[in-house]
Amino acid sequence: MYIFTIPREKFDERAPDKRIIRQLISKHISLVGDLKKNMAYYQGKHKILEDAKRENRLVCNHAKDISDTASSYFIGNPVTYKSDADIKDLTDSLETAGADETDGDNGLDLSIYGLAYEYVYVKENENNLLTKNLSPENTFMVKDDSIEENELFAVYYYVRKDDSGTGPEHYIATVLTPNYKYELDIQNNEVPQLTTELPVPHYLGEIPIIEYLNNKLAIGDFELQIPLIDAYNALMSDRITDKEQFIDAILAIYGTLLSDEDEPGTDEEDQNIKKVKDRLRKYKVLEMPDTAKAEYLTRTFDESGVEILKKAIEQDIHKFSHIPCMSDESFGGNVSGVAMEFKLLGMENITKIKTRYYRKGLRKRLRIFCNYLALHGKSVDPTGITMIFTRALPKNLLEISQIVANLWGKVSRKTLLSQVPFVDDVDEELKALDEETEENLKRQQEIFGMQENTPPQDGNPDQKEPDKSEKDDAE
Repeated sequence: MYIFTIPREKFDERAPDKRIIRQLISKHISLVGDLKKNMAYYQGKHKILEDAKRENRLVCNHAKDISDTASSYFIGNPVTYKSDADIKDLTDSLETAGADETDGDNGLDLSIYGLAYEYVYVKENENNLLTKNLSPENTFMVKDDSIEENELFAVYYYVRKDDSGTGPEHYIATVLTPNYKYELDIQNNEVPQLTTELPVPHYLGEIPIIEYLNNKLAIGDFELQIPLIDAYNALMSDRITDKEQFIDAILAIYGTLLSDEDEPGTDEEDQNIKKVKDRLRKYKVLEMPDTAKAEYLTRTFDESGVEILKKAIEQDIHKFSHIPCMSDESFGGNVSGVAMEFKLLGMENITKIKTRYYRKGLRKRLRIFCNYLALHGKSVDPTGITMIFTRALPKNLLEISQIVANLWGKVSRKTLLSQVPFVDDVDEELKALDEETEENLKRQQEIFGMQENTPPQDGNPDQKEPDKSEKDDAE
């Protein structure tokens, strides 16, 4: 990963130097080739398609399979936020901003490019924050030369298209600093250019572009396996070619000719040979003298050896990328949770690295959102918020229910209910459980309270109690 760096004293956010920004953009364009190559492989535009010497050019897109599997496992389920304080205003703002969709786009970019960028902004004529995924092919972050590598500003750019060819090439660059936003029109030449564009304050407190890394070196999930993917494509293409050549075998005839009715080398001979070939293709019968012989010249190849090589290359692709093949037979059937964890150990390890770096970017996102909410009188402290990532895997509900039942009474209900995959809000589930328990208790009390439980009278239980007139006569 290349880190764009300039000394802090060379940059003034109130007057950015177009010459410096143009040089940074030119440097980024010179380095963006690897990023474009990764995206091309994800889209199925592999190296073998450029090989004009091959009769067959097959693309077996392991790159897309690896990125889709890794990104779905990492962030296929939305990130949830938990805090002891009330963060409803923050979660509502994140939902309005489309943070879940942006997280999905970021996860895919991380897997393809090795890094991802996110832009947090206020849409024109609206008061809500929005998030948008930006392509690393047009975005970069500039840092200072200190050991902490503090962020100075971020740049999102594109080349202004002008097919007339009458003027110099222009870059339209959006430069974002901790306090201001610039829309700069920069000519791609050495002529000195003044920054006449006025700064627009964004009031977000930080640079509103967030950089996410896939790992420390910002390497994509399939980037190092591209040579193996090329080898697999070449093997499968050659295999198809061999099959075609086997089908189109040559018929060799010894001691006679297909047709000898006309002089050799004439048009009549060609027509007669064509008729004989059509008759042979139709009736599958060939008449020849006793001394003649016919056989097919076929190309022999080791089918079992090719199959072994194919499986070996495919296993190496998944082995070194740590992304297993989900269609493998070992993932079928009712696999226990422990067995599944061992099969996914490699992918889980690299996903933990993704999660650690992604949390760093999410902390910046939360700070930006909290700063914006504070401008509207809503105070939310981002320091006590925990980000929860849920792996996108099928769950063995029977096994989970047995674990919960065995630990009930030994572990808190809140902890146990958090292990149940279909319980989204543990606190609400506990509240509903308490209400249901109380309602059942009241129902039982009503059922048992319908019958009077009074002690029997002294003496004969069948004797009637004297009415009031009898009591008066007795007195």
